[in-house]
Amino acid sequence: MTSRRTAVREILSRSDGFRSAQDIYAQLRADGAKIGLTTVYRTLQALVESGQVDVLRTDDGECVYRACATGTHHHHLVCRNCGRTVEVAGPDVERWTEAVGAEHGFTAITHTMEIFGTCASCAAVASAG
Repeated sequence: MTSRRTAVREILSRSDGFRSAQDIYAQLRADGAKIGLTTVYRTLQALVESGQVDVLRTDDGECVYRACATGTHHHHLVCRNCGRTVEVAGPDVERWTEAVGAEHGFTAITHTMEIFGTCASCAAVASAG
């Protein structure tokens, strides 16, 4: 792993939730790294492809990243308010995507799925206010 990948992975491993490439770039620059934004994007893509980093697209279309907590395929349940994220398995989703692909003659099916909602803590605060 290159020093750039190590630096980006380190930023993500210290973060609680998902971070944008811009946030990661700003943190690296604040830490004194001589790295360009394009390099950060390329590094993130390589880390995603190797399964070391999760990526999801937010409601407004931005890609955000975090260190992957598990090495197996999974989905995310994300709080729209605080950003809390839970990794979840989806065996029914897996079967459905394979069936839909097969029905239309597709093979080597891949997919991503993020479910957005409000976590229990944020819902409790909202109902108390």
